[in-house]
Amino acid sequence: MRTLSGKAAAEQVEKLAVRGARFDEIEPKVQRIIEDVRARGDAAVREYSQQWDGLGEKDLLQVQESELQAAWKASSPKFRSSLKLAAANIRRFCQLQKPKAWKKSFSGITLSQLVRPLDSVGCYIPGGRHPLVSTLLMTVIPAQVAGVRNIRVVSPRPSKEVLAAAAMLGVREFYQIGGAQAIAALAYGTKSIPRVDKIVGPGNVYVTAAKKLVSFDCAIDMLAGPTEVVVVSHSGKPAYIASDLVAQAEHDPDAVSIFITTSAKLAEAVSKSVADMAQENDLAKQSLANSGVILIASSRTEAMDWANRIAPEHICVAKSDVSRVQNAGSVFVGDFSPQAGGDYASGPNHVLPTAGVARFRGGLSVMDFVKIITVQELSKKGLRGIASAVEFLAETEGLKAHAESIRVRYGNA
Repeated sequence: MRTLSGKAAAEQVEKLAVRGARFDEIEPKVQRIIEDVRARGDAAVREYSQQWDGLGEKDLLQVQESELQAAWKASSPKFRSSLKLAAANIRRFCQLQKPKAWKKSFSGITLSQLVRPLDSVGCYIPGGRHPLVSTLLMTVIPAQVAGVRNIRVVSPRPSKEVLAAAAMLGVREFYQIGGAQAIAALAYGTKSIPRVDKIVGPGNVYVTAAKKLVSFDCAIDMLAGPTEVVVVSHSGKPAYIASDLVAQAEHDPDAVSIFITTSAKLAEAVSKSVADMAQENDLAKQSLANSGVILIASSRTEAMDWANRIAPEHICVAKSDVSRVQNAGSVFVGDFSPQAGGDYASGPNHVLPTAGVARFRGGLSVMDFVKIITVQELSKKGLRGIASAVEFLAETEGLKAHAESIRVRYGNA
């Protein structure tokens, strides 16, 4: 990891603040895949899945429920108990997070809020280096708590563990497809795969580009890129800090790991500890060499200003700094709150905004799976109380019919 201070550190923060995913090179290719799936449906999905994801010629696109149940029955007791613990904590957090309906009356105007689930969602579970069982929990459980009736899971080359987790959650529609073709199938539908209202979940650059391209026709959660962490500490334990930096670095060669401190001595100790911990982890070493950096700030205020400017996916801070966090996907507080706890079992979601998106949204939540519908009921008294103002504002905007729609009622009120 590089260590920067002064002007060089400030310049690095500005570079990190304007980072973002670029899809210029691959978008034309992804667009062709999407158009092909729209035109040829299952046939196109099958061809791409056979070419890139190892789908067999005789394999069904949809995993049969018997296969899901067999995977669950074959799983170890330790896997089952770990999965159940994680699922219970995630579900509890989602239930606390779910928005509530309400109804209030003010001077003849009754206002209320309805909370309605989406009818259908597609959950994308990456099938790359690791079997992301945790991502299945993080995308399916909030949809279930929200009350979504039709949950469709897609994942290329699903592991037995992912299939077992799907069985435990009661997933009925699981398709062993991935990539841009899976996103297109979910967005527009095929004979075998009904379209959905929204697509959620992380994926590689092709998946992310496809989500971007279909987003005008099908809602998406966010455009998520490589994982990121910022650790802000001035007197913490070097081994704890280093372990969090290395843990995120092992996700992806382009993962971003940043340590911000006011202590040059701590910076040196963390740098040494990172090198030691990453020694046997080739992917983490590559990532830290590419995007790992230690930034030495002149003050605690500057340190937090830098962190908020970067707007990271994960941020680790001391309890005294929580109130200063303005932009982050998820906050981890103190020595015993490693990101790995949040990745799996503490409860909050690990599908989080990257590339500065935390400036304007948080992580995946129950709110992503519901609609807030407003309701208003005005009595004669309620209309009379706002009639004059509404008429005047409507006429100011030149919308005479709007004003008349008030006047015709107010005259008889």
